[in-house]
Amino acid sequence: MTSREAERQELERVIQLLGRHTRSGRLLEYVGTKYFQQQASQLTEFNIATEVFGRSPKSFDPTQDAVVRVEAHRLRKKLREIYEQNGDTHGVHITLPPGTYVPKFVPIPERDLGEGGGHGTLVTETSPASSSTYGTRKAVPRQALSWLLYLSSVVAVALLAVLAIAMRQPPPVAQPSGAILLSDARPFSVPLAPVSGQLTELHIMAGYSGSEIIDNSGVRWTPDRFFSGGGPWQREVGFVRGTSRPFLFENWRSGEFGYDIPVAPGSYELRLYFIAPHRPGDEKLASFDVFLNGQPLLTAFDVNTSAQGADVAEEQVFRDVVPDEDGYIRLRFTNQAGTPSLNALELVPGSPGKLKPIRITTQPTAFVDHKGQRWRADDYYFNGFRSAERRKVTGTDDPEIFGAERYGHFRYSIPVDVRGRYTVVLHFAEFYFGPQLPGGGGVGSRIFHVYCNGQTLLKDFDIYKEAGSLRLVTKTFHGIKPSAQGKINLTFEPVVNNATVSGIEILDESV
Repeated sequence: MTSREAERQELERVIQLLGRHTRSGRLLEYVGTKYFQQQASQLTEFNIATEVFGRSPKSFDPTQDAVVRVEAHRLRKKLREIYEQNGDTHGVHITLPPGTYVPKFVPIPERDLGEGGGHGTLVTETSPASSSTYGTRKAVPRQALSWLLYLSSVVAVALLAVLAIAMRQPPPVAQPSGAILLSDARPFSVPLAPVSGQLTELHIMAGYSGSEIIDNSGVRWTPDRFFSGGGPWQREVGFVRGTSRPFLFENWRSGEFGYDIPVAPGSYELRLYFIAPHRPGDEKLASFDVFLNGQPLLTAFDVNTSAQGADVAEEQVFRDVVPDEDGYIRLRFTNQAGTPSLNALELVPGSPGKLKPIRITTQPTAFVDHKGQRWRADDYYFNGFRSAERRKVTGTDDPEIFGAERYGHFRYSIPVDVRGRYTVVLHFAEFYFGPQLPGGGGVGSRIFHVYCNGQTLLKDFDIYKEAGSLRLVTKTFHGIKPSAQGKINLTFEPVVNNATVSGIEILDESV
């Protein structure tokens, strides 16, 4: 049997165990079929929601409906249960790695049954080089069984004696050994070996140990590394608001811990990603400190307060991050009134004294415009709906970037370095109202307000009145101060029909 045939056979077997007409069975059959048809690129949240779970292509919005993420989590759990109960009888296992809907078929080595060929009773032991679940096992001769039992009893008695003596002794005092003593809340540094293989960019998921994941803007996120202390935890399934990349928040590193990252000389931008560890209604003070190269970076930082609630993605941004003299960027997370936690960490080359431009298109994929500027996929939004179709607009050299919209009553909370002042550029187009469009009407058909951090940017704004239909309108606002939490908060409030926006730019005004 070929490996492909074995994968197909295992897929069919597991579908039958799950039940072909259950939600988990339908989901596995769909993703498995796309996998074998070499159409893995079609395994998107939108396609699964509409083709497997019957959501409407016109109204489905993943920010409001988490059906795909919830069912994928259930499927992952059921797959683990299937293989834990009877995992050693099949040559291949199916997994659904976090952050993707593309199934993975993992070959499992067959166990060696020895000369008995599987007949008779065998006493087995796990090979030290193998895992306890899938390890190779060796037959233990029956005549040696009594000797092993005797030896085991002798070892057990000896261990009990040692334990009794140890319990009478005072606890040993830990001696310095080059490890991080994370119980000390003060900034600290650790002697490290000379830097080899310096980095210029890093995107890691804290507490995660699986395969790398590529997000909707093409960024490759890798498993956790360069850490000391703390422990990995998996977050309980739940909808994450304020992000288009919920996979970043499925795992975290928690406790007191540090990162020592070898980087090439230069100036960097640092982004730290968090999510509140408490459920709605269970919010409490849980502040901790973060140090960068021995200096305070975040003091008494409370994720819940900064994110304004539980289950909300939180991101903190810092420019002008430079390595220490030995070529390391050192981060330390220490207790204050709560236990530190981190979901992801991002380090990218920056411009000294100035945050790199943030450009967002209200579409599910990233774009590069005619000037070579990258527009990231829609992110940092709360509520509203994203249009499912793109239209041709005029008045711009990049119509494909502004050919869609987010509409309704919604807001964006875009993280920036709190020290800067920013220019906010908003791009609009009227896609629905006008004599030749589905909504008909014209002037006065759509009116809305736009607010930013307590300021009114636009009052009774009417796109059609300014430019008619399908023509880009750009509004620019200078000197915008971030909130105390380092956010540019944009609120789009309807007056007549829905508010809308097609693109957002945040530009640092620092010289």
